[in-house]
Amino acid sequence: MAGDGVQLLEHLQTPAMMVSRGQVRFANSAAKALLGAHIVGQDVRIAIREPRAVAAILSEGGGIARVTGLSTGGSVWEVDCRAVSPADRLVSLYDLSERVSVAKSHADFVANASHELRTPLANVLGYVETLMNPKAGGDEALRNRFLDTIRHEAHRMQALILDLMSLSRIEAVKHEVPSDRIEMVALAQEMAGESKPGSNVMVHANCETAVVTGDRGQLAQVLRNLIDNSLKYGKQGGKVDVALEATSTGWVLVTVSDEGEGISPEHLPRVTERFYRADASRSRAVGGTGLGLSIVKHIVERHRGRFDIDSRPGQGTVASLMLPLRREENAG
Repeated sequence: MAGDGVQLLEHLQTPAMMVSRGQVRFANSAAKALLGAHIVGQDVRIAIREPRAVAAILSEGGGIARVTGLSTGGSVWEVDCRAVSPADRLVSLYDLSERVSVAKSHADFVANASHELRTPLANVLGYVETLMNPKAGGDEALRNRFLDTIRHEAHRMQALILDLMSLSRIEAVKHEVPSDRIEMVALAQEMAGESKPGSNVMVHANCETAVVTGDRGQLAQVLRNLIDNSLKYGKQGGKVDVALEATSTGWVLVTVSDEGEGISPEHLPRVTERFYRADASRSRAVGGTGLGLSIVKHIVERHRGRFDIDSRPGQGTVASLMLPLRREENAG
């Protein structure tokens, strides 16, 4: 390849190499960063220890091969080899890891959502078919019990669909920076006031106001989800504390604490995953969809904040988020 062509390859961010008669004659900076500077002058079979990639590079007309683990374990790469002369090959390496990961995440998401809907739907169909039997349908006590179950399962499916739609809307705007002026103390008091009658939800703050830049609907959803979680999984009749603390470093810390059974340490790293439940049977019994904390995490990340869950068995759970205060509020 002419000198100008080699210089052009050097400026590419895509790893690229020139291979001549099976030997690496040139590698741009990106290729050296990926495979090591020592590959220049090496036999390509040593430079890339992957049989499928080597076969594509050494084939008469070039070819394409997909390989794994070229950079890190689990990474996925496409090796694209083009013949530029009878002896010379231009080899380009494309990182497909993120694309493959996203595709897998989408496939897993659809599979999980389908599974979550399949069970209540099967229950509804089963009870409806039973009620269609004249003997069973004519028993008023049995009919009412089955109808209550059908209603419960229908509400469960409705909640799941609403959460799926909410998560979809959040992901659609995740790269858009929100711009509204939101007063968090008043919003927390409003969300606490929405709790069911008799709920013991208390709001405390070290400041009269804590203004952030955000999306009011989404931040309301964060507080609503966290308060609802604490009421569902906290101690029966126990209190839920919502505390807000404006810091001197320009953040507002919001914590929602309950007096429940807590979460075992092995579950904590995964509680914000979609459909993950630390206690699946209890979650479904109280109407949980397995998406609430995932929704919270996505919203907080969109607001350039931080979200964390701290819990110990028998000592309750504390959900905390930090959001940057609006700059104009800190002036002077």
